[in-house]
Amino acid sequence: MSNEEPRVEESDGAVEQAEAAVEKDIDIARVARERDDYLDALKRLQADFENYKKRILKQQTEHLERAAEGLVEKLLPVLDTFDLAMKHGGEGLDQVHGQLMVALEKEGLERIDPLDKPFDPNESEAVAHEEGEGGPVVSEVMRTGYRFKGKLLRPAMVKVKG
Repeated sequence: MSNEEPRVEESDGAVEQAEAAVEKDIDIARVARERDDYLDALKRLQADFENYKKRILKQQTEHLERAAEGLVEKLLPVLDTFDLAMKHGGEGLDQVHGQLMVALEKEGLERIDPLDKPFDPNESEAVAHEEGEGGPVVSEVMRTGYRFKGKLLRPAMVKVKG
């Protein structure tokens, strides 16, 4: 039996070494999982931050466009007054009106010109009607309509024939 005792001790040592190796493998796997979890969290955080930057940039752009739209909308009555003055022979106003329109067009203002075109209720408001043949056509523009960067600011007030 004395021969068997050293074998038991050797077996115990081998078992301990095997257990230590298994624990080491478990620790390595746990550390690898933690690393992967942190890496995934970092990637999500980075993506969230990129989305945040895009959202803020979009909000700032929209805010600036709304501010410019408000200014342009406040100037529409000035354009109306120019239009009326020019109809009544206001000399010299043509040049001022032209300069104002050029400046506003550079900012995104677009005049709606529905005259002699089929009536479009999305861009024009019919305030008068006269009999005529065919489909409804704009026969007179009573107040100019405007779009700002493609968005309707104010519909044109028109007289419709047909």
